[in-house]
Order: sequence, then structure tokens, then C-alpha cells
Amino acid sequence: MASTSRASAKPQQILVLDPPTDLMFKGPFTAVVTRHLKLHNPSARKVFFKVKSTSPSCYCVRPNTGIVRPGCAVTVSIMLQPFSYDPSREVKHKFMVQTVFAPSNTLNLEAVWKKANPEELMDSKLRCLFEVPRDSDKQGEGQRPSKPAPPNNSASSTCLKQSRTTPLSVFLLVTGVFIGFFLGKFIW
Repeated sequence: MASTSRASAKPQQILVLDPPTDLMFKGPFTAVVTRHLKLHNPSARKVFFKVKSTSPSCYCVRPNTGIVRPGCAVTVSIMLQPFSYDPSREVKHKFMVQTVFAPSNTLNLEAVWKKANPEELMDSKLRCLFEVPRDSDKQGEGQRPSKPAPPNNSASSTCLKQSRTTPLSVFLLVTGVFIGFFLGKFIW
């Protein structure tokens, strides 16, 4: 007797996301860059949401969990932290908006997520795109946006590289330590 496996399809995302698939971050990336993600609930039921990232140390998301009441919308702020962007390296950051219908008997987000049946979870994925302004855009002369950087296929995250150490700064640091050491010897 052949066994049959029941492959249950994941339910389709109930929330309408704006933007629906891509989050475009425009540089320069020397300061926090904020994008807004609007979550609209067209259903007649409350929906709990959770926003997750493949690069959580690079972003601040507020609110990252919550409730979207029927017919309402919630705006989520996604703040990319400053980092040294290298257009020659691809950056592959993604977000997932995970949702579940809220049970009628509770508003406790933590309890609902702990008890959530994986087959009832809905999710949407968004990829992050990065746009670097051209030199003429920095001066306010250009009107056309530059081409966005393609998504990254590497596992490393460039946002963790906040600054680079130059040979001059290393030389100055070492020189300062030696001068301080020798002055300390002669003063005592």
C-alpha cells in the first residue's frame, strides 16, 4: 500500500505591503537611512505581525511586532544604520514580514507566537536595494537616480564595517604610545 503525503500549502499573506517586494535605501550611508513599510489589513480579523531581518545588527525596526486591526494600517520604520558602502561589493539583506490571524481570546503577542501553528503562518519577503548618488546628485545638479546596486549573494555583511583603519592612523597611535611611555619614564 502506497503512503500518501499531504503537502499543505502555506496560506497567502493577508496583509498588503507597501512597498510589496523591495526596500530601496538611498545613500550616502554615512547617517541613518529610514524607509517606511506600510502594512494594511483588508480582512475582517485582527492580524499579528512580526518583522525579521537577515541582518539584524544593521537595522533598527520600529515597531518590529504588533497588531493590525481590521481595515487599518500600521507603518513600520526600517532604519539602516550607517556603514561603509562599497558599490563593487554586493549586499544581500532581506526582510520577512510574518503574520498570523489573532485569536479572539488574547492580545498577548508572545503567547500567540509561541503557540502559533507553522502551517497557519503567512509571510512575505522583501529584499533590500541600495542606491548610491552620483557626484552630480550630491551637488543637486542631477535629476535621474543612479542604477540600484544588485542584490548580494555573499554571506558577509558590509554594514558591520563602520570604519577603516589607515596606515597613518596606526602610525600616529603607535607613536603616541611610545612618546607617552618614554615621557612617563623620565618624569618618574
